[in-house]
Amino acid sequence: MRALQLLAERDLALREVDPPPPPGPGELRLRVRAVALNHIDVWGYRGMAFAKRRFPLTVGAEAAAEVESVGAGVDGFAPGDRVVPYSALTCGTCPACRKGQDNLCENVGGVRGFHIDGFAAELTLHPARLAVRVPEAVTTADAACVSVAYATVEHMLFDNARLEPGEWILVQAGGSGIGSIAIRIAKSIGCTVIATAGGPEKAAKARALGADHVIDYRADRFEGVVRKLTAKRGVDVVFEHVGQDTWAGSLLSLKRGGRLVTCGATSGPSGSINLMQLFQQQYRIIGSFGSPLSAIGRSLARIAGGVRPVIDSTYPLDAVRDGLDRLERRDVFGKIVVTL
Repeated sequence: MRALQLLAERDLALREVDPPPPPGPGELRLRVRAVALNHIDVWGYRGMAFAKRRFPLTVGAEAAAEVESVGAGVDGFAPGDRVVPYSALTCGTCPACRKGQDNLCENVGGVRGFHIDGFAAELTLHPARLAVRVPEAVTTADAACVSVAYATVEHMLFDNARLEPGEWILVQAGGSGIGSIAIRIAKSIGCTVIATAGGPEKAAKARALGADHVIDYRADRFEGVVRKLTAKRGVDVVFEHVGQDTWAGSLLSLKRGGRLVTCGATSGPSGSINLMQLFQQQYRIIGSFGSPLSAIGRSLARIAGGVRPVIDSTYPLDAVRDGLDRLERRDVFGKIVVTL
């Protein structure tokens, strides 16, 4: 079968490899139909795995697949079912997993496509307990955007930031995969959305998604515009994932008692904070990483209801390097999907 493998840093190759064996107890053998790209793929491509890994490594952290066969003891799945596989190999037995907080697993075996072999292969084995059925109303391409991107946004906005209808939210980098999803979700529940974007073209696209106000961060200091738009009050929630370049301005954009939720640092990992500002303004700063398995089901239901991810473009498996290069240059609006 074909598999897209990282042979060394920045050395990707489409190779012929042996297919996996039949599924063991509790396993599914999946035929992968689509993989979506994320910054975690760029980090892995650059060699930023933050853990030991062995080459060759099959890439791809986010996918949609079809069940080809099921192992002994598997209930609830049958050949032909479409599924979204959870990207992290969690243990299922630690206190966090038993509470449904899979992304806080104490014994995680790694993230597929980053630490261990991922989904960019025609066939793969995966634990049945870490797969979620795709509703009929959801396309395979949309489902491929769920396990890393859409579910991360679902977890950030509702499990962590507790976003409510009618609130004001600032979405940083509204043209990114998760930023574009955040705009659509926040608008769908009746929030007022301010989004940042780099350049007039991306700003226009963010406005077309439904953002009420869009700030070109290359032309204006976004925190100043936010204070003006809110009559100096500030926003209820900041959706942050850019990091170093936007951190200080994001804090200044919050209202007193506002919540900032962050899941990334694509512009750099370091940021400073004025502690007096933190406690006097009573900010809530929440770190968010990945999502629990339950967020995948909620995300698929939300997509089935019409709040779809934004797909920038689709590539065949042998052209994935072009997609990664565009993502690295930030020359993308929404998600890039790779079909198998």
